[in-house]
Amino acid sequence: MQADVVDLFLEILSKQSITPDDGGLIDFFENYLDGFEAIRVDKNGVKNLFLTKEFGKGEHLCFAGHIDVVPPGDGWKTPPFTPTIKEDKIFARGAQDMKSGVAAFMQAIKDSSSFNGRLSVLLTSDEEGDAKYGTKIVLEELKKKNLLPDFAIVAEPTCEKEFGDAIKIGRRGSINGVLKLYGKQGHAAYPTKAINPIDLIAPILPKIAGVNLDNGDEFFEPSRFVITDIRAGLEVTNVTPGVLKMMFNVRNSTKTTPKDIEEFIKRHFDGLDYELELKVSAKPFMTNPDSKIVKLMQDSIQKICSISPKLSTAGGTSDARFFGEYGVDTVEFGVINDTIHAPNERTSIKEVKSLYEIFKNVIKEF
Repeated sequence: MQADVVDLFLEILSKQSITPDDGGLIDFFENYLDGFEAIRVDKNGVKNLFLTKEFGKGEHLCFAGHIDVVPPGDGWKTPPFTPTIKEDKIFARGAQDMKSGVAAFMQAIKDSSSFNGRLSVLLTSDEEGDAKYGTKIVLEELKKKNLLPDFAIVAEPTCEKEFGDAIKIGRRGSINGVLKLYGKQGHAAYPTKAINPIDLIAPILPKIAGVNLDNGDEFFEPSRFVITDIRAGLEVTNVTPGVLKMMFNVRNSTKTTPKDIEEFIKRHFDGLDYELELKVSAKPFMTNPDSKIVKLMQDSIQKICSISPKLSTAGGTSDARFFGEYGVDTVEFGVINDTIHAPNERTSIKEVKSLYEIFKNVIKEF
């Protein structure tokens, strides 16, 4: 059985599925699982597939993942869409992020003959892009059909140094901000006749740059105010600017909201002429550590790998956030994450086989 998951992995790695192109993989998987109903939710060039089968009247578990990958870029020693095996390593774009996870759970489901409830799969070709027409709209459709899962496993690469060492039970949110600070443009030789917004912001920057907006907690790092860009002026030496634009990002825990950021800005820019625009690109979420799916994942990893994984919320955003918005208990688990989006992305055959065994055990014990 284990050789089958590697064969499947090699097959899907060979498909050039750069966002939002699915490389034919959605059609490939549509009939891959015997007896599963297929629901297609395609929109704006994005292909999405939901496979589901009711084995019994128990709870609903969904495995989720994306088959799209980022462009390969330069610096590859082997063709990025021709999977190459060197000793125990498989090199190809998407090896870690996240065709290994997709291969593991698809084969684990295919090789499992029974389940105590409803078992499903959600696949999208729009995770590495804007993610507007992927998992997000599939879940909207599932809610209409009363098919939202009780639990979800997203097979993103989560492990840090050793396979099995980390499960993600939540993610920070992401809030992007643009602040425009207005002054009065003038001649550099007559500074008193102008209001230079650079002068206005200079004493404020040490009070906001890199500042923690909360103290974090056991699972979340503090939410930090990270300035990503500041620009002003006409790129000449004799004119002072009339407006300054500052961009920033906050990877926020559940303790910091957009309203908190508005109040933080107001506190430091009070009395000045400014405009603030905030955009929430991802909301934070966390699954209770005592949830059934967390415990089952921990037990399965311990059984297969003889390692006790830590529970983490580190890293960027993922499609797990969309499940979190619907209150679905969601965990993420996959191979070691150390070459994603990089040239010569690779994972090991051993990890893929072990991931398959862990998912198969979860299905068996659920």
